[in-house]
Amino acid sequence: MTAELVRTPGNFGLGQVPERLKLDSITTMVCGYCSTGCGLQVHLKNGEAVNLTADPEYPVNLGMACPKGWEALTPLESSDRATTPLLRNRETGELEVVSWSRAMDEFVKQFQSVQERHGKHSIAFLSTGQMCTEEMALLGAVFKFGMGGLHCDSNTRQCMSTSHVAYKQSFGFDAPPFTYADFEESDCLIFIGANPCIAHPILWQRVLRNPHHPEIVVVDPRRTETAMNATLHLPIAPKSDLTLLYGLASALIQRDAVDKEFVATHTTGFDEFSRFVAEFTPERCCEFAQISCADFDRCVDLIATRKRVSFWWTMGVNQGHESTRTAQAIINLALMTGNIGRPGTGANSITGQCNAMGSRLYANVTSLFGGRDPSILENREQVASLLGIPLEVIPSQASWAYDQIVDGIESGAIRGLWVIATNTSHSWIHQDRFNDLVKKLDFLVVQDLYPNTETASRADLVLPAAGWGEKEGTLINSERRIGLVKKVRRAPGDCLSDFNIFRLVAQAWGCGELFREWTSPEAAFQVLKRLSAGRPCDITGVRNYRHLDEAGGIQWPFPESPILQTEATSGTRGDKRRLSPELNRGRRLFADGRFYTTDQRARFLFDPPRPVAEPVDAEYPFTLLTGRGTSAQWHTNTRTGKSELLKKLYPQHCYVEIHPDDACKLGIAPHGMVTVLSRRGQLKATAYVTPTVQQGQVFVPMHYEGVNRLTKASYDPHSRQPSYKHCAVRVERLELR
Repeated sequence: MTAELVRTPGNFGLGQVPERLKLDSITTMVCGYCSTGCGLQVHLKNGEAVNLTADPEYPVNLGMACPKGWEALTPLESSDRATTPLLRNRETGELEVVSWSRAMDEFVKQFQSVQERHGKHSIAFLSTGQMCTEEMALLGAVFKFGMGGLHCDSNTRQCMSTSHVAYKQSFGFDAPPFTYADFEESDCLIFIGANPCIAHPILWQRVLRNPHHPEIVVVDPRRTETAMNATLHLPIAPKSDLTLLYGLASALIQRDAVDKEFVATHTTGFDEFSRFVAEFTPERCCEFAQISCADFDRCVDLIATRKRVSFWWTMGVNQGHESTRTAQAIINLALMTGNIGRPGTGANSITGQCNAMGSRLYANVTSLFGGRDPSILENREQVASLLGIPLEVIPSQASWAYDQIVDGIESGAIRGLWVIATNTSHSWIHQDRFNDLVKKLDFLVVQDLYPNTETASRADLVLPAAGWGEKEGTLINSERRIGLVKKVRRAPGDCLSDFNIFRLVAQAWGCGELFREWTSPEAAFQVLKRLSAGRPCDITGVRNYRHLDEAGGIQWPFPESPILQTEATSGTRGDKRRLSPELNRGRRLFADGRFYTTDQRARFLFDPPRPVAEPVDAEYPFTLLTGRGTSAQWHTNTRTGKSELLKKLYPQHCYVEIHPDDACKLGIAPHGMVTVLSRRGQLKATAYVTPTVQQGQVFVPMHYEGVNRLTKASYDPHSRQPSYKHCAVRVERLELR
């Protein structure tokens, strides 16, 4: 019998899959892996998701999906899911099944005991950019306003804090200015520390749709997949990017390629910046960056002569010891050449995680909701009034950042830790230090899909969480588009959504009355709308989840405005015109040249370059680079490692890329086993002998468990983001016995 297919907006409630989905049907929602925010069609049978395909009408991916998106349901089916709360028996050391009631009793008893003995701020949480916005917001509210905690951060610190701080300082608010249509409208795209072919493959497909035959410049030490497709690759020495960018600015000034009218009308600080970069001559910069003067000159020429130049960066910039000023050096280039606010331009940070943007705006972690500074009384009064809570429960101090929380465990200031949907024991820089420190905690709670992650295996209490597709909420992608996640599967066993776990915690703690409005994710979304009103990230014009669904996602800002509402719904789902770039350009920021600073002018910000924390030497002669390995892997492989199909698309054993000349000197054969050692640890790996890395450099993908035994814990002073992209190592041939 032919199944009846019904397009449906999905589940907008907390309970069972709704009656409308009892028929075989198709619904749509956004992917929960990376920040691209692709739209997926979810095929349901008897109300349960059974398959996924790419949504041809969603304005982000236009019918395309990467391997992770196609396989997004598979990790939910894994036989090793956490299905019940688990509590460690202190006598046997084993994790044992307990009820939710017992789990909550123990959670409250242990954390309140820690606070009674060591002070209110002796508990902390480390969260994620993978949860829905409403869940992040409820967690931050419950922890700070209900539990009396202060110190909390997100693994967004590991990927996007640099861009957050850079935009906030330069533009007055954390506001990525672009829309994905800019990939298709530039006549020159410059990728700095970015490899979208692998890290954001659907965005690379948008580049390939560009009808203008654009020049593509890649600034990266490695000859990455993106660099192989570039018209110009600048293979710079690791962490020489800030010096190079200052040199480009100096050369553009010398060439009189500055948009003087834009600079004079819409920026401040250019004269000081111009004097500062004067000493960064092409000869000095090329020697330091180890590139040819001819390639440098060609890059300057492209920026100076092309009408629509866009600058793009990701983790190669963000994860550095001077990353904020590097990101701002990119912003400075866009500002001084007037390449911002117009189609095909911009200083554009591509986000990492699916909801790192939601975390930056609404997690209530290191800032109050909507990017408010908690030290300002007026901001705290606004939040108290909008939430209907007492002013005195809102802390005026800023939270510690991730690294400061880890240091707090060492000092004894942090004695209880709650880790939610992140795998710190694998992902944190210099991981062995973190894993030694957690032994000092009085109580460690891990909330995740699986009880066997490197972090969960160390927990005193494991709380089983529902995954993407087993709950509802919103995610905010790189182009500021709010997309919808729907409940299309029942979570296994006694799993609960993160949202409902946080509600349980509030009730068990005795502060549930403070959050009586937060009855469902969509109710929480209405609360967040109030908190956004009048802010740069205003979303008061988004009516509800159905509005998001029918509009194909909506970019912020989206205040209550008839004009914006018309733009957002100009092509409703099912209208094939939404595939036309002319009708679906999206909305970019700063077209009017007005920024979010007090004088509405963007800032030129700069500092002298600083040396790396750990230069190479005779004992450790190689620079270790880390990054994304393949488009089939995600972060610590917690989910992608559950898919047998995805596992066929990447090597199962850790590997290290090494230049042929270096391999020859060390007697390392292709696919031979080696040990990679730093001053902190070592790992065994298979040698991939390849000229895509330069001599004196090696590359190890971040997804393998041991890579962060090697990395050095150094941080950018402004964003406190770890510098994963540079440390000193040596490589030794492993003699097999």
